[in-house]
Amino acid sequence: MNVTMNKRISVIGAGFGAVTAIKMLRKHSPDVCITLIAPAPTLQYYPSLIWVPAKLRSRADIMVNLKPLLARLNVQYQPGRVVGVEAEGRRVMVEHDGVTSAVDNDGLIIASGGRFLKRLPGIEHAIAVCEGIDAAETIRDRLATMTGGTIALGFGTNPNEPSAVRGGPMFELLFGIDRLLRQQGRRDQFKLVFFNPSFRPGNRLGEAVVDHLLARMKKFDIQTQLGAKMVRFEADKIVTEASEFAADLILFMPGMTGPAWLDNAPFPKSPGGMIRAEATAQVAGFERVYVVGDSGSYPAPDWAPKQAHMADLMAVVAAKNLRAEFAGKPANETFAWELICVMDMLDRAVVVFRNEKRQFISPPCRLLHYGKRLFEWWYLRAIR
Repeated sequence: MNVTMNKRISVIGAGFGAVTAIKMLRKHSPDVCITLIAPAPTLQYYPSLIWVPAKLRSRADIMVNLKPLLARLNVQYQPGRVVGVEAEGRRVMVEHDGVTSAVDNDGLIIASGGRFLKRLPGIEHAIAVCEGIDAAETIRDRLATMTGGTIALGFGTNPNEPSAVRGGPMFELLFGIDRLLRQQGRRDQFKLVFFNPSFRPGNRLGEAVVDHLLARMKKFDIQTQLGAKMVRFEADKIVTEASEFAADLILFMPGMTGPAWLDNAPFPKSPGGMIRAEATAQVAGFERVYVVGDSGSYPAPDWAPKQAHMADLMAVVAAKNLRAEFAGKPANETFAWELICVMDMLDRAVVVFRNEKRQFISPPCRLLHYGKRLFEWWYLRAIR
């Protein structure tokens, strides 16, 4: 007998982790009832946002309609914003068009992503590309209208959740803007400044990677403001504990914390405000509740990444362990930590890899840029 027959599984989110979770659940449990809960049935392909300012990608490329995939997989869609979770994880409260309703489940996978910390005074003067297509288009339009000035790029972290940082896209954006301005013949009209509270920004990627990044900044005349904590942003400058410097355009990626609805849920929180989970992706202390991706806090090495690749690995494990729980078997599958980043520079790229045993960075190569574009096509083809 199929132990998942008539079981109801809710998946919160419409990103990489959520898509992988529903694909794995349906592949191995054809009779389970799956409901995807999200404000819109749309996946934003975040890795390609860094190409929007250079007009290599558009909104139509980034925003992917999930309805065809949901129909093929026989997955129900519940529109709305999650506002809380009740009954030990068995009930998700969803607000849609001003009305709050309950979606009950026998198993829950949380793949809603985190949210950016916006406590820094003046943060409204900065644009965070990973907030989505609107932010990326704003950067594109600002660059197109600027005739010169200072563009400052940087990223922060959650001091209580060291892994809750996303610096890779900012390095890509930095070198991509440098390359774009050179292609346009107006790089000499701009000053590029990279700022970070660490003297060794990006050290989670590995020491060799940091050396490479800093050397590349020097090579392409990108100034640095390193080792000083940010105090505030203003409309035309950045103030740190050590100094202040002018900025006509501020591109900044804040650190992350957990989803807002977590305050209305029974799940344990990490010091950084994320959902505390086990190495199996199971929410600590809760049966048949799993968290994958940015909203979770896991036992991890100090270099553990927050990226789509890890969300996919976690989602596979979560789906397998949830099925094991339904069958009354041990839910002890775990995932391996590994960082894989194709760091693009608009017309070339490097591959950064790190796991528990090794780490390396490749030389810059044009083929790697096109390899990243090919992977985008391959991934989205399976969804569209």
